[in-house]
Amino acid sequence: SFQVSCSYGPGRYDPAYERDGHDYPFGLVRWTEQRNFEAVLDLLAAGTLDVQPLVTHRFALADAPRAYDILAGNTEPYLGIVLEYGQRASAAPPQRTIQLAQLATREPQPGAAPALGVIGAGNYAARVLIPAFVRGAPRLIAIASNGGVTAAHLGRKFGFAEVSTDAAAVISDPRVNVVVIATRHDTHAALAAQALRAGKHVFVEKPLALTLDELEALEVAYAVHNVQTAHADRADQASQASQAGDVGQAGRRPLLMVGFNRRFAPHVRRMKSLLQTLPGPKSLLVTVNAGAIPGSHWTQSVSEGGGRLVGEGCHFIDLMRFLTGAPITGWQVAALGSPATGGFENDKVTVTLSFADGSVGTLHYLASGHASFPKERVEVFCGGRILQLDNFRRLRGFGFGARGSLRLWRQDKGQEACVSAFLEAVRAGTPSPIPFAELLEVSRFSIAVGEAARQQGFAPCPP
Repeated sequence: SFQVSCSYGPGRYDPAYERDGHDYPFGLVRWTEQRNFEAVLDLLAAGTLDVQPLVTHRFALADAPRAYDILAGNTEPYLGIVLEYGQRASAAPPQRTIQLAQLATREPQPGAAPALGVIGAGNYAARVLIPAFVRGAPRLIAIASNGGVTAAHLGRKFGFAEVSTDAAAVISDPRVNVVVIATRHDTHAALAAQALRAGKHVFVEKPLALTLDELEALEVAYAVHNVQTAHADRADQASQASQAGDVGQAGRRPLLMVGFNRRFAPHVRRMKSLLQTLPGPKSLLVTVNAGAIPGSHWTQSVSEGGGRLVGEGCHFIDLMRFLTGAPITGWQVAALGSPATGGFENDKVTVTLSFADGSVGTLHYLASGHASFPKERVEVFCGGRILQLDNFRRLRGFGFGARGSLRLWRQDKGQEACVSAFLEAVRAGTPSPIPFAELLEVSRFSIAVGEAARQQGFAPCPP
């Protein structure tokens, strides 16, 4: 008899084993998925496992229908059927970039439409990010993804000139002056640093980085290129007077933008304008009814997604930073779990931030709620008045009169306004819509509270 195992062995479907490379101890699990395959390959290489008697038919790939006729029709006895692909006619490496449309091979000119290169073609990029950029009317140069299939689909759908599996080629393309990074979280910092070193404007999806080391490397890349650009600007100004069409110093320096879209939502802009008229510090309460995600999901992985508090919670730390308009000065974090076992859950967390103006902000990021409750609620108490925002659709003001109310038919989290503000800064040569120092500040605190939630459960403000 000839039998086929229905599973590859221990480790199958275990993301810690298959994705993260954490092998099982040899003495505990002798035959893992990988060791099973290794053993078979070793036997084949040594000639001690002879599969030739199992092969009853061989067909060239072009004759594959005949093989399936045998399988389907039972016209003749068979055991193993081999399809032979043959040899490549050429040893040339596979093509990593495919042209879809003709495009001028010129570099972007000052004041011209931004020339876009996109890295990443996942669900968020396809449904939200790329459509928002397309509405901003840039030149669509190239889009890249690891396998190329999703990039090819989106490239044809939106009208990109090229599709690729080579992120480095997109970054180095002289026709591209704006790089959009929409890959998984663990690649954000490295790709953004590479694009900045290439002198490109960068829009990177949140989070900016997963570790403080990544953030430091990114800060160095940003600082080094801006110093070099400043020297070039002074040389240009010394050699010639300002000319029409020159975008100037701010426009030539690469901009870095993170997709913290909540601060661009129309409701939040209304809240910001109302709060600026009130004296004194603010008390902010942000409740995120995040919903449960399996622990095996990549966003829960510390190395790949950063954990949900770093990967998504940074949105709301940035939102509170924007509404207060003051730097963060300290934090506390408490995670649900058992202090006795250390079983803390970093998607059931309360974070409290203190701000330089005396304001206090609390984030409840909870994956243990019910779907009938608003997914995101923002409340601000200040000067005897209250603002309450539910799901970025309905804003209610208590004590503000009609000015405090705003209701939209459709949810608007500010994604399109965020992209539009970035593209306008690129065109006009103005600074990034979110200052670089503020991006670093929010990212540092997000990483710190995420680490505290994982390791300690409760952590006081740092000294």
